[in-house]
Amino acid sequence: MNVKDLRKRVPYQIQRDVLDELSVDQVAEKSDFKISTKEKLRDAVRCTGPRFKSCFLSFVPLLAWLPRYPFRENAIGDLISGISVGIMHLPQGMAYALLAAVPPVFGLYSSFYPILIYFIFGTSKHISVGTYAVMSVMIGSVTERLAPDSDFMIPGNDTNSTTLDIVGRDAERVKIAATVTFLSGIFQLLLGVVRFGFVVTYLSEPLVRAYTTAAAIHVIVSQLKYSFGINPQRYSGPLSLIYTVIEICALLGKTNIGTLVVSIVTILGLVAAKELSALAARKIPVPIPVELITIIVATVVSWQMDLKTEYGVEVVGEIPSGLQAPVAPAVSLLGSMVGDAFALAVVGYGIAISLGRIFALKYAYKVDSNQELIALGLSNSVGGLFNCFAISCSMSRSMVQVSTGGKSQVAGAISAVVILVILLKIGELFEELPKAVLAAIIYVNLQGMMKQFGDICSLWRTNKVDMVVWVMTMILTVLFNPDLGLAASIAFSILTVVFRTQLPKYSILGQVPGTDIYRPVEDYHQVKEIPGIMIFRSSATLYFANAEMYIDALYEKTGVDVAKLLSHKKKLEAKRLRKEKKAAKKAKKEAKKRAKEAAVKAVGPDPDPDTTLPRAIILDLSPVNFLDTVGVKTLCNVRDNLYSLGDFFNEKVTKSILFSSVHDAVLYSQQGNSKEVQYILISHTHISEVS
Repeated sequence: MNVKDLRKRVPYQIQRDVLDELSVDQVAEKSDFKISTKEKLRDAVRCTGPRFKSCFLSFVPLLAWLPRYPFRENAIGDLISGISVGIMHLPQGMAYALLAAVPPVFGLYSSFYPILIYFIFGTSKHISVGTYAVMSVMIGSVTERLAPDSDFMIPGNDTNSTTLDIVGRDAERVKIAATVTFLSGIFQLLLGVVRFGFVVTYLSEPLVRAYTTAAAIHVIVSQLKYSFGINPQRYSGPLSLIYTVIEICALLGKTNIGTLVVSIVTILGLVAAKELSALAARKIPVPIPVELITIIVATVVSWQMDLKTEYGVEVVGEIPSGLQAPVAPAVSLLGSMVGDAFALAVVGYGIAISLGRIFALKYAYKVDSNQELIALGLSNSVGGLFNCFAISCSMSRSMVQVSTGGKSQVAGAISAVVILVILLKIGELFEELPKAVLAAIIYVNLQGMMKQFGDICSLWRTNKVDMVVWVMTMILTVLFNPDLGLAASIAFSILTVVFRTQLPKYSILGQVPGTDIYRPVEDYHQVKEIPGIMIFRSSATLYFANAEMYIDALYEKTGVDVAKLLSHKKKLEAKRLRKEKKAAKKAKKEAKKRAKEAAVKAVGPDPDPDTTLPRAIILDLSPVNFLDTVGVKTLCNVRDNLYSLGDFFNEKVTKSILFSSVHDAVLYSQQGNSKEVQYILISHTHISEVS
């Protein structure tokens, strides 16, 4: 005999009395002790030595972990990792600066200052903060909207000729990018100070992955002009991506062949080199710096062949050496970029904390979500003062940092030192680098994001609602741009939650034989209803949006038609009154007492209750995680409606008929009088709200 058969043969027994909520409160001796608001406030503001030390160290994590840094175990790995990631920062920083519509050197600044700030205040040991494609394209949408090329056209010598003031345009765009970065950092700081790190919970994984995929499409479209050597008109607002694609298609006839050849050769070379690098990764401890080799080779070829002069290929141009002094943000621009800055703050934090939690779970340490907000906020706000643009973390750099032995934030600091050396000494060597090469680097780096289209098939098999969220996020972000697309996607994602609660599954539960387990009778063959007892459950919580549907489903499933029963009761009452009047007329001459007795005898006893109605109705409220006032009133209305039937249901809903389990309610209802019909609520967490 196997264990399964043995379990079926064992009779079910309950080894305790049936307890309602009043009994539970008495047996468990429920405590009425509550901490007053004044005491809570006093405890929150109390400052002691240990508490101050703990708060200070949590605000500056560097002071907590650096004195205990295991130099022998981590130093070599962090050194190799930092150098490897620093080399990656060079091409990615310059390339992503094009996305932000600012000169490439500012991408290097954004790969230096914010990293040092995060090194001091961050709590993740493995993520690589710095320039990121999605953030850069969001910055670019702001800079090109507020400083379009049309504002910097200078009349030429001829009547109809104009020239573009590139220097003035770039200076204005750098100011805009730095200002919106500063403001996004302030938003992140404020959210961190008020402990608002949970805001990222509204960014579900399907939403984030779809959003980054759609942002990658924006990135690709924005770089097509560098690949074809054309200059399409700048569009902003909804559907701007569609207009831009149409404009690019119209300008394909003006493609610069030299630029297109450089772009195609670079893409093919990068793809081939990355495949070879992946094959050699098992044998070589340090990844091959494919992108760095690409920009070095491209710069040398461009310089030797004079691609700029001979073929009209656009190059990076002047890269100033050294660092710049801090500059105050343009306060006059803040009002026009509040929405963009908040979107940058939320997206940057959402991407960073998601990746940080993945590594923290893998390597068994904790990432403080609120401290991450503060670290990123300081990185962006301080970086904005030094003409940096908004940063987040990069999956590709983080993976390289981990795979090359990086074990702490020291690797990030070393990568910042590498960028500092480049800024001070060798940055100007890349002035002849074609912008088409940087665009090609962006294309190849985005292939991982484009593979996320495979999520649609996997989500279709696992959760169709999440699949709809993915597709709608993708469509909304492509059509409405990253800033408005994010807001629309979050709103749609929240709406799906509302729809799920408005369209719950209503079920009648039955008992699994020999157990205290209850399951929907329509889903199981062996689950049977208990005679005379209806157990009703909704799969969603009970609140204002679905309260009316809850009542309708309850009456439909239990077969209790309140309106019909009330109509029947009124007819019986009217019939009784008519008989009383008739009997009263016949007994006018008799005494009042005898007249009443004759009336009762004429009418006779009330008919028996309808045997088709359930003897007990049990509402299983275990899926209910909160009750609003409408939910409470709904339960009271159910009670009132059933009580108005008079002979069928009792009057009060008190703790004496509230139970902590469905099985206790079933046992209680079976103990009662067989002709007594009861109305029982089951709840686990909200007894006080309905009692």
